Amino acid sequence: MEAEANRFARSEIERTLNVLRDTLADGTLIAAVESAGTLCAQAIRAGNKILFAGNGGSAADAQHLVAELVGKLAYDRPAMPALSLTTDTSILTAVGNDYGYEDVFVRQIGALGVAGDIFVGISTSGRSKNLVKAFTAARGRGLKLISMTGATGGDLLPLSDICMRIPSTDTQKIQEAHIVLGHIFCGLVERAIHPRTH
Repeated sequence: MEAEANRFARSEIERTLNVLRDTLADGTLIAAVESAGTLCAQAIRAGNKILFAGNGGSAADAQHLVAELVGKLAYDRPAMPALSLTTDTSILTAVGNDYGYEDVFVRQIGALGVAGDIFVGISTSGRSKNLVKAFTAARGRGLKLISMTGATGGDLLPLSDICMRIPSTDTQKIQEAHIVLGHIFCGLVERAIHPRTH
């Protein structure tokens, strides 16, 4: 049993490494991460904010990345304006109950999103209906749209200004790579807005 568990652990780590190696080799993806950092930094400099959303594990990633911006990532510096649309259970359950789950993000975009803000949608498939609907609404309000998806980009790809597509179709491995790239683009924003002085 211990030998089997060891094999499983090593196999999973190797699979993760393979996805990360493919990610590193994907020049288009690396350029998208750089562009996402630049776009978010420009928005913050202009007095705007970054909104994040996703479902399930991607919801956890959304609030995780918000914490990196509002708190800190690599070093102490002033807070940066970011919000997760996945964390207010009263809003999520009220909108889900009264309007339907497809509207849990679009209603919040209507309440909180203003022209010049950035909306980051995280979806391994790129087909989450509530994100697709929110992206369409956000575009109409003048927000810039960044998606983090799996290999195809799904329905979010044509709606996005920037799409960070992990070269994998495995949900777990996509999520693992999402947090790596999320940390990188948050780091790029941090360095651009509040350069390290020591």
